[in-house]
Amino acid sequence: MYPVVLLIGKLPDVLGNVARRLDHLPIEWLGAHDQAETVRQLECEPRISCVIMGAGLDDQTRGDLIELIATLRPDLCIHLKDRASGPAGMLPFVERVVKMEILERAGQPTLA
Repeated sequence: MYPVVLLIGKLPDVLGNVARRLDHLPIEWLGAHDQAETVRQLECEPRISCVIMGAGLDDQTRGDLIELIATLRPDLCIHLKDRASGPAGMLPFVERVVKMEILERAGQPTLA
């Protein structure tokens, strides 16, 4: 069973692009684009290892989601992508977080 990562951002770009381009990593990807979907994912999947949030959401939404996640799952790390790197920065950001925070800590190979 692979670790599960919840990607939050504007869909379908988050799952459509990022998860598909990182499918070589031993990760199960989940996606959410709003508060309701985030709650559903957190309540339905106890194996979520971390949350990665894109920068396309406005600050109020990001703040509300952080509060929600911290309340429902205080065991999870929440990683926020910067805005300066733009949409193209999401893929390398997610890849870095997953490789460093999940795979290397678990001693799993990252396959490039």
